[in-house]
Amino acid sequence: MVLTSCSTSKQVTVPLSRSIEQDDTYTMIWNGISKAYRYENGQWLRAESYDYQFDVVQKRYDNHWKSVKSLHRIHPDYDGKAGDRDQTMYFEVAYKNLIDGKVQATINSSLGNGTGTTDIEFRKSVLTMYVPNASKFMPYNKFRITQHYDYEKGILTETVELIKEKDGKEIPFMKNEETALIFIKSKLDKAPTTFKQ
Repeated sequence: MVLTSCSTSKQVTVPLSRSIEQDDTYTMIWNGISKAYRYENGQWLRAESYDYQFDVVQKRYDNHWKSVKSLHRIHPDYDGKAGDRDQTMYFEVAYKNLIDGKVQATINSSLGNGTGTTDIEFRKSVLTMYVPNASKFMPYNKFRITQHYDYEKGILTETVELIKEKDGKEIPFMKNEETALIFIKSKLDKAPTTFKQ
């Protein structure tokens, strides 16, 4: 079986905490869609059957973030090579030192562990994770996620790249171009929907 896109790994134990926390600095929910592409013969080609819709619950505890991502592949011709149609992933990102204007991060996730960088307002982030115990036959062993948070417009755009790193060189395999809308904690003046007869 060829593994593609964002399959979760059973080799990584997350989350790290045994407790459940209700309070946080800020919680956001992202709801969006992803378009998939496969790299063939030097160019990116659409791979519609790997498209998915997704939600992310992102809880920020100051400089420590915890996110749960749920995705569903919607195309009827999806072949199952990237795992189940429905998947859940977990990410913990700890932002630590500021070096040369970039905030340094360490990542523990169900995709693998890694590092990242961002700016002080968390607007543009680059996160890199490595697949644990990746077989040499796998078409990728590295994830790179590039995020652009446009808070004022309420939009997150994200590119998830699946890469084979070998002998210091990167060989692209697949990528997912994600666009999501932001939902934040709020109160409603009335019920948002009603039964239509």
